[in-house]
Amino acid sequence: MSRICQITGKRAMVGNNVSHAKNRTKRRFEINLLEKKFFLPEQDKSVTLKVSAHGLRIINRIGIDEAILRGIRSGFIKKS
Repeated sequence: MSRICQITGKRAMVGNNVSHAKNRTKRRFEINLLEKKFFLPEQDKSVTLKVSAHGLRIINRIGIDEAILRGIRSGFIKKS
């Protein structure tokens, strides 16, 4: 599975390393991605998601159930 947040859809960006002499080489800006286990009390089961730090803040704000529904609607989470 690729390094994409399952809540926000964030992924790595591409940019340049710029030296003092202004030489440019390609680099990747990786996201702060965590593999986190969440408990769903209504279904009495746990779910493991790959979420970014910003995704964790969204889950804290709107709740895990609503965040999972938004992730499924956006296509970032595959429904199984």
